[in-house]
Amino acid sequence: MDENNTPQEHQDYLPNQENSTVSTSQTEANNLQFQNRLDLSALQASVQNIKTEIGKVIVGQTDMVDMLIASLLAKGHSLIEGVPGVAKTVTAKLLAKSLSVDFSRIQFTPDLMPSDILGTSIFNLKNSEFEFKKGPIFSNMILIDEINRSPAKTQAALFEVMEEQQITIDGHQYALDAPFMVIATQNPVEQEGTYRLPEAQLDRFLFKIDVDYPNLEEEIEIISREHLLQDKAKTDEITSFLTASQIISYQNLVTQVIVEKHLINYIAQIIVATRSNQFLYLGASPRASIAILKASKAFAAMTGRDFVTPEDIKRAAVPVLHHRVIVTPEREMEGVSSKQIIKQIIENVEIPR
Repeated sequence: MDENNTPQEHQDYLPNQENSTVSTSQTEANNLQFQNRLDLSALQASVQNIKTEIGKVIVGQTDMVDMLIASLLAKGHSLIEGVPGVAKTVTAKLLAKSLSVDFSRIQFTPDLMPSDILGTSIFNLKNSEFEFKKGPIFSNMILIDEINRSPAKTQAALFEVMEEQQITIDGHQYALDAPFMVIATQNPVEQEGTYRLPEAQLDRFLFKIDVDYPNLEEEIEIISREHLLQDKAKTDEITSFLTASQIISYQNLVTQVIVEKHLINYIAQIIVATRSNQFLYLGASPRASIAILKASKAFAAMTGRDFVTPEDIKRAAVPVLHHRVIVTPEREMEGVSSKQIIKQIIENVEIPR
């Protein structure tokens, strides 16, 4: 990391400041020794514990795990996309089990109604009043399996709760307990019996995580573990250790991570570039710039830094943006993906020094 990228208030903490010709490798080593304004040691240890617990079952998929943890810390939601059998649902369940919070799983189907998710008012004959029966959305962590299996009216039921952490039914508002996180999965290949997610729904996901096939070594390890598992359940060895109050305190810590003004400008330049790109029919909204800000803070905290660097922003930009923009029909027919365009935009925007 370039020395000039270090926030001004951290300059006094870096060793060997008198040597103005410190190499990049030396600077990176020194950055590991700085005195943080925020104490992120407990957060870092908890992140590592979560990775260790998930790693007992999941082979590889480090990017997916990192982004799910970052999404949790940034108070965001994640959409996981991949072909069947690449551990999308299992990873989400493992993350939930490593946390001592309430967990609900909702299997989306074509006949699922909004009341099946949110709850409904039922007339109580004893007191002649309507009582609200809460649906499965009233939990801390929600796994929505195959979110594109349900029609638009059911998907729309998630709009308010994902954005405002509350639902409104019969004129009454019901707040959900913190922390609250939605993890949704979908299969990009199978289209029969599915309903495309509207842009308004996609925009409410902090990340869209694309899951690829494992490589040869990982495939061998997966088979070997399954062979040794025999009749044991995969989640038996997972330990729950992080409470809701601890998660909330970590989320509050992440909001305090420092972002210098020139880095805020950097985020804004990336977002504005998506709106003027000739290959994009629809650019990113201000919600996307806020999402990059939150995600980059989470990535910084996960690495033990209480300040954001351009590398954190670049790491967050692709999973935050590629589901929020629309490629022009001409480029889509040529096989150009939104990921490729976002990466090109990031390369063309000058990195602040």
